[in-house]
Amino acid sequence: MANTQLANSTILIAGGGSGMGLALAKRCLDAHAQVVIAGRNDEKLARACEELKRPTQLKAITADISQEDQVAGLFAEIGRLDHIVSTAADITGAYELLPSLDLKAVQRVVESKLYGPLLLAKHGAPRLSKAGSIAFVSGIAAHRPAARGSAVAAVNAALEGLVRALAVELAPIRVNAVSPGWVDTPIWTFVAGGTKDATLSAMAKRLPVGRVGQPDDIADAIGFLLGNTFTTGTILHVEGGHRLV
Repeated sequence: MANTQLANSTILIAGGGSGMGLALAKRCLDAHAQVVIAGRNDEKLARACEELKRPTQLKAITADISQEDQVAGLFAEIGRLDHIVSTAADITGAYELLPSLDLKAVQRVVESKLYGPLLLAKHGAPRLSKAGSIAFVSGIAAHRPAARGSAVAAVNAALEGLVRALAVELAPIRVNAVSPGWVDTPIWTFVAGGTKDATLSAMAKRLPVGRVGQPDDIADAIGFLLGNTFTTGTILHVEGGHRLV
């Protein structure tokens, strides 16, 4: 991520308290951007600020992006900005076979990965500069679904459709998404539990690149989408060749 691309810009990262969002926040700060991280959990945001060493250009705001009043309040507090990113996802209980799938778990995925991005675009787009952009995170499940992943696959696919539609409606604001493969983030605790390490190791052996992803891999990809002014309506696949195996 070149400093000249994002220097002095203001970037909102919903989900910036951990994982991919936290990695992106660090890179944006290193690029001399003003960064706002947002999330539902005060403690997680506080830990993120400590990890990022609380620079003056960092601000943390508690907000649930699935709640429209909180999204409106978030943007009212931020004011004008240049880029909006959402890495937020609540998949707690969503990776289950259909007989065991709780509709409330599905609703949490929809709210965090579809309603949230929709609300961020609705309330955030009017505050973006014409050279601004919006970037979301979908996922490999939309393209390589597996048993227990029907809810996540469906929501990721819906999010990618939303990206293409918003790229047309909000032009010249650019709207894109990164579709990660398997990335070693805290979310795997909910997916695999105690078998996390073994599960990720087995996938690493399958992938052409010989490893699973790291949060920095996805941060790099999002940084490209924020900085490249000729890219919109695009789903950028960063998955180590997962779609090939």
